[in-house]
Amino acid sequence: MTKPKFEEAKARTGSSYPPPFDQHVAGRKTWPLTSELGLAQFGVNRVELPPGTWSTQRHWHSINDEVVVVVSGELVAVTDEGEEILRPGDIVGFPAGVANPHHLQNRGTEIAVYYDIGGRDAYDVSTFPDMELEARIKMQLDFRPIRGGK
Repeated sequence: MTKPKFEEAKARTGSSYPPPFDQHVAGRKTWPLTSELGLAQFGVNRVELPPGTWSTQRHWHSINDEVVVVVSGELVAVTDEGEEILRPGDIVGFPAGVANPHHLQNRGTEIAVYYDIGGRDAYDVSTFPDMELEARIKMQLDFRPIRGGK
């Protein structure tokens, strides 16, 4: 059994989004725990969002399911269906293949902490309609225009 330590040096800050899409995510801290826990079938990340920060740009996955478990703070889940406030203990799921882009926003006054758990299929495509880009896993994210995009 491995119990991870959440050391600042192990955190990834910000995102790999191209400018200007990286701005809203700049303060996000992520601890990728999958390898540290010795997992291969699904991914686990611990995420801290300071006030005013987004989890990601709005997106949806073609193959990988995604689950978010809120530990502390308050988040707003934003989808095409609307907005939902999430508090400690709340869990939301985003099924693969459902074109309902989502992300989380911290509109509160304290740091929010949550776990992001999802599939690890290497052929998954993440679609970011607000950016008009797709991301495919190739050791790092590879953003490409959506057909007819900018």
